[in-house]
Amino acid sequence: MKKIIFILSCVFITLTFFACSNKNTSEQSTLSSNESVGAITQTETKKFNVGVVQLVEHVALDKATQGFVDALKEALGDNVNIDVKLAQGETNNCALIANDFVSKGVDLIMANATPALQASIAATGDIPILGTSVTEYGTALSIENFSGTPGGNISGTSDLAPLSSQAKMVQEVFPDVKQVGILYCSSEANSLYQVKVITEELKKLNIEASPYSFSDSNDLASVLTNAISKCELIYIPTDNTCASNTGIIENICADAKIPVVTGEEGICKGCGSITLSIDYYDIGVTTGKMAAQILNKEKNISEMPIEYAPSFTKKYNKANCENLKINVPNDYVEIQ
Repeated sequence: MKKIIFILSCVFITLTFFACSNKNTSEQSTLSSNESVGAITQTETKKFNVGVVQLVEHVALDKATQGFVDALKEALGDNVNIDVKLAQGETNNCALIANDFVSKGVDLIMANATPALQASIAATGDIPILGTSVTEYGTALSIENFSGTPGGNISGTSDLAPLSSQAKMVQEVFPDVKQVGILYCSSEANSLYQVKVITEELKKLNIEASPYSFSDSNDLASVLTNAISKCELIYIPTDNTCASNTGIIENICADAKIPVVTGEEGICKGCGSITLSIDYYDIGVTTGKMAAQILNKEKNISEMPIEYAPSFTKKYNKANCENLKINVPNDYVEIQ
């Protein structure tokens, strides 16, 4: 009898041990599963930090930044924090802002305008950099025979308008003009690129073009005054310094009854007559979508080519055209 009781006791102890062991295994499995779910949730809700360095505050660049912010917020919602910094038109400030973003370890930098792009590239070779409002990346990055894809940690969008079409627009609206002055800031590499191209395009139409460069806003008025004394029309490319000083240009050209053709809508609204322009908000949106693809690891920035505006619109400044008695063709849209 005692032997039977002893055997039953051993069986009971053995069953209890295995029950406890299975319970512990189950708990460990559940814990492991919960930890895995937590890891997935943490990955899915990762907070991204994006820095925006914008060269200067004016209509075109402001619209590009807004488009970028709107598109990235739409794609990532509350999972992205976007810090926008303005460099007040100073290249040195672009470098300070870019280096600050690098020190903070942001996940991506959006550089609005060529000097901002160049400063960001100098600050980091690792953090993804997307440029926008950059006219020609080969010129901006000193890449000969640029293929369209910068490679490395760089890509972005271009604000280059079809310069040949802009030259034809000059002839279309001002058929009697034979002498055009091209106004631009000598410190902006992409402006110089446009000057060279538009000069050749105007030459094909038997229109002589002369460059008039200024170093900064301090000598803008004197250079422009000299230009209008020799030219019948002023052409302004997508130049940031001109865009920030349209008031000066407007006062001088309006008084002299000299029409101004511009490379983009913002400058035209401030001092111009007509333009063939991209929409800077649209290229900002495109840049924002590119940023979302990079942050979500859907695309590798080193393989992403530069993207361009899909369309261009002929626009006119109604007040200036009426003041100068310019007959604007019906396919031009009034700038609001």
